[in-house]
Amino acid sequence: MSAILSIRDLRKSYEGGFEALKGASLDIEEGEILALLGPNGAGKTTLISTVCGITTPTSGSVTVGGHDISQDFRAARRLIGLVPQEINLEPFETVWNSVRFSRGLFGKPRNDALLEEILKKLSLWDKRKSQIKELSGGMKRRVLIAKALSHEPRILFLDEPTAGVDVELRKDMWEVVRELKADGVTIILTTHYIEEAEAIADRVGVITKGQILLVEDKATLMAQMGQKQLEVQLSAPITAIPEALSSYGLELSADGAALIYTYDTRAERTGITSLLNEVASAGLVLADVVTRQSSLEDIFVGLVAGEQS
Repeated sequence: MSAILSIRDLRKSYEGGFEALKGASLDIEEGEILALLGPNGAGKTTLISTVCGITTPTSGSVTVGGHDISQDFRAARRLIGLVPQEINLEPFETVWNSVRFSRGLFGKPRNDALLEEILKKLSLWDKRKSQIKELSGGMKRRVLIAKALSHEPRILFLDEPTAGVDVELRKDMWEVVRELKADGVTIILTTHYIEEAEAIADRVGVITKGQILLVEDKATLMAQMGQKQLEVQLSAPITAIPEALSSYGLELSADGAALIYTYDTRAERTGITSLLNEVASAGLVLADVVTRQSSLEDIFVGLVAGEQS
C-alpha cells in the first residue's frame, strides 16, 4: 500500500511560545485505520486541524494524495472528510438538507442516490426528514459522519468519535467505521479509549507533548512491547516472598495469596519452569496458575510515563 497522507516535521507554535506540535512526522497508508492515542493536550486535535487547513502550521509539510496543503489546498481538502469532536449542527435543519448542503460546499453536483446510500449505511434514512434537534446524541454524531462523507472523500478524520456516548452505541460506531474501511475509506481517529484502538485499528500511533512517539502495527506493537504476567496462586497466603525466589523479581499480591511473575514473551527462555520448581522447593503449594497479556493500555501508559519522566 502507498501513503495517501504524508506529514513531515510538522510544527505549530502559538504566541507566547507554546509548541502544540514539535516536528511530527507520519505516513498514513491508503485503506487503513490508524488510531492516534494521547492524553489531553497531546496535540491530536492540532494535528488534525493543521492537515485539514483549519490551523496554519509554523513549519513542515503535509501532502494529501500528492497535493501539498499549502500550495494546492483545494485539491487536498477535497480528499478529506472531517468529523469534529464537537457536535455543531443547525438544530432546525433536517438531516437530508444538512447533508446535501455539505456536499454543495465542495462544489459537487447533486447526487441524491449517493446521499441516500450514505444515510442508509449510517442508519439515518428513516430520520432524513427529522430536524437535528429531534435526534439523540449518537444520531447527531452519525449526521456529522454523513456530512463528512457527502463529498466522497478518500480520507476520513474522526476526532474523538465516541466521546460521551454509551458503550453499546460506541460498539455500533465501531461497526460503522469497519464498513467505511470496507468501502475503501482511509480512516484516522483520535481517541481516549484504548479499547477503541484495540477493537478497530490496523495501526496505533502514540502522541504526547506534540511529538509522535511511535506508529506501529497494532499486533506487532503488542508482541514487541507487551509482556505477560504469570500469577501463581497459592493454597495458603504468605507474608513475604521466600529468599530462594528473590532472583525472579516477583511481586506479592496484596492479600499474600499469589506470586506475580512478569516475563518477556520474546525471550529465549521465560524462566517459568524453573520458577515453578523453585516454588515447590520452597514448600509453597500451588492452587492455580493464571497468565495475562499486557493490554494496549499498559503499553500506552508506560510510553507516556517514560516520556514525561
